[in-house]
Amino acid sequence: MRWPARSFHGVVAAAWAVSAAAAQPPAVKSDQQTLIELEERWNDAFYRKDVRFIESVLADEFIATYDDGSRGDKTKELALAAEFRQQVESAIQDDFTVRVYGDAAVVWFTLRLTGQRQGQPAELTLRFVDVFVWRDSRWQCVSSQSTKVAPG
Repeated sequence: MRWPARSFHGVVAAAWAVSAAAAQPPAVKSDQQTLIELEERWNDAFYRKDVRFIESVLADEFIATYDDGSRGDKTKELALAAEFRQQVESAIQDDFTVRVYGDAAVVWFTLRLTGQRQGQPAELTLRFVDVFVWRDSRWQCVSSQSTKVAPG
């Protein structure tokens, strides 16, 4: 059977494109990219009450300092996620700065929340500093601190 020239060239071009794409190694993410994605997934998991995912992110010795100055450990953080009841309409993380120091990393970012509090529109901006260690072939958070940013 004879293929029409246009079809033959199209098949050859498509086969070449597929083999060239298959030959490309997968893109390697930097530690910075990985940590930003981990922070975003952790934030999303909190609103979905995905305690299992959050548990995998937090080191056993995790300590949090919350925006009111109180402190909590891994158990308290997991309980807060499981019991979360606020109506969040938008949660935007931005202003990321990530520094990696060997097997440790520090992530700074801003979280801007909008939603309802007691039936009224509410906005809250927090700045976070999270400290991670590379352990068991993954990044684990050992410390997190949030600071409330005054409106304006």
